[in-house]
Amino acid sequence: MTQELRILTPQGMLGYGVPAEHFWRGIESGVDAMIVDSGSTDPGPYLLGLGKTIVTREAYARDVSLMLKAAWERKIPLIISSAGGAGTDAQVDFMIDLIRELSAASGYKFKLAAIYSSVDRAMIHARLHEGRITECGPSGDLAPSAIDDAVEIVAQIGAEPFAKVLTERPDIDIIVSGRSYDPAPHAALCMTKGFEPGVYWHMGKIVECGAACAEPKGRVIKATIRKDSFDLEPMNPAESCTPLSVAAHTLYEKGRPDILPGPGGALHLANAKYEALDSRRTRVSGGLFVPTNKYSVKLEGASIVGYRTIFIGGIRDPILIGQLDSYLANVRKRAEGIFPQLVSGEASMMFHVYGRDAVMGEMEPLRHVVPHEVGLMGEVTAPTQELANDICNSTRIAVLHSAYPGQMATAGNFAIPLNPPETPTGPVCKFSVYHLMEVDSPTDMFPVRYMEI
Repeated sequence: MTQELRILTPQGMLGYGVPAEHFWRGIESGVDAMIVDSGSTDPGPYLLGLGKTIVTREAYARDVSLMLKAAWERKIPLIISSAGGAGTDAQVDFMIDLIRELSAASGYKFKLAAIYSSVDRAMIHARLHEGRITECGPSGDLAPSAIDDAVEIVAQIGAEPFAKVLTERPDIDIIVSGRSYDPAPHAALCMTKGFEPGVYWHMGKIVECGAACAEPKGRVIKATIRKDSFDLEPMNPAESCTPLSVAAHTLYEKGRPDILPGPGGALHLANAKYEALDSRRTRVSGGLFVPTNKYSVKLEGASIVGYRTIFIGGIRDPILIGQLDSYLANVRKRAEGIFPQLVSGEASMMFHVYGRDAVMGEMEPLRHVVPHEVGLMGEVTAPTQELANDICNSTRIAVLHSAYPGQMATAGNFAIPLNPPETPTGPVCKFSVYHLMEVDSPTDMFPVRYMEI
């Protein structure tokens, strides 16, 4: 067993920007690996449905260039997970091509492993027929048609495929993976060194977000892992990892604070401890990983469900703001009289009232407080872009010109900052597949390709 392992996470999301000074401070302090996540479902399904990357190619190049330099000059292994954002096979190859181009320009040579995560649809149909697919959160039952209609379907890679590569090829320089459970590569490296699962899963859960657990929130973080604990230190001297900031971040993105489920089991944190080593470093211990009887991976699939057009503007008339709900209800009624697609559900219309309840909707406790101005965004989704444009145009005109009780001006009560006033935003995607699938092996469905670049 390795007594101590040091992992540098340069940023919580590849492409969001890595401060070179803090990155090299971490490298100079001595690290055994660099691991960075580059994907998420946080932006919604469009990355998967439209094949988009979460940042531009140029943004990736800026961050990856720093890491490749350290990987070549200091011989520090690099792992990039969830390539491109959605982690499709095409996005894995996109990241490999970028690494190849940057390496050629600087004269670097690397041994690289690619782990792919796209899933064969016939396998999903078979597992569904066998009753081995269940909902994830409120996703409901998976319909066979959703499998066929999805543009792309990926499965979240757990720790085991990374560990397999690291064990089979201990001389590997770079791993680029498809869609991965965010803490998986951190956990995998520790798994191959004999550390306790409760320690490394807790560590991975925190540092996959970079130094977001620091105060103030930062980017570059170093984790030092031992048998029964791990230490966290941000690489920006102006930041601190305190017991409070680290414990608070452990709660991030989870439905309950004490049990964090993932591929192959759940991390139990009821007995977790957070202790200050000094003013900038915190030691964490006490996590317990409890394996599940059956290993499941999360499936993510996106479908295109229509096309969207929006308009945006502001209202400052207190008379109108005070009766805005009934006013917008009349606008909706007028639109439904013109467009039967809104009545049938073939098209949809939504209003977002910023400054009042656009964020929390009906749950907003101050919903009935009348502000001095509000921003209004109208959103129309329809089967075609042309129909979405037509409904949105008609609705925007109604918002601008409809009458209301107490009105003191016959027009001009809706200020529109953009011209043209309607903006087509293109295809609309949804997660049509967001389910858990039992697998016979945590590694078999994730093919690996080795290469030298």
